[in-house]
Amino acid sequence: MATESTDNQAVNPAEAETETVDAATAVQEKPDAAKASGTKATTGKLSAQELIRAFEAEQLKDELPEIYVGDTVKVGVRIREGNKERVQPYEGVVIAKRHGGLNETITVRRIFQGIGVERVFMLHSPQVASVKVERRGKVRRAKLFYLRDRVGKATRVKQRFDR
Repeated sequence: MATESTDNQAVNPAEAETETVDAATAVQEKPDAAKASGTKATTGKLSAQELIRAFEAEQLKDELPEIYVGDTVKVGVRIREGNKERVQPYEGVVIAKRHGGLNETITVRRIFQGIGVERVFMLHSPQVASVKVERRGKVRRAKLFYLRDRVGKATRVKQRFDR
């Protein structure tokens, strides 16, 4: 029996060595397994950036016309008064376009009772009911802030017919 125990002990250290090797590889495999499960988790679930991109893609409006700086546009703005909701048109010249995608904005300038009024509209906002281009403008600037200094007929923008 003593021989069997020594044989078992001789076998056991060999098995013990393989177990330690297996344990060492298992320890090394754990990060790989975590990475593998991490990739499975990202494919099964959306990452934060993908979630944001998906949400922004849902919010984008499809029916917006091509708007350029210098165009005269009519923007339908939703106004809520108590329980009632109505759409009020705001017509003016686009003097600036900024940002892109979901955050795209236009600055519209109009003269109201002899005073220049500018409003910034987020194009994809639910407050903007509609945008219609009334007239195309021919300008050679990206921003028309110089119109702020002009009065009367000097604020007119030439009409463009090719768009």
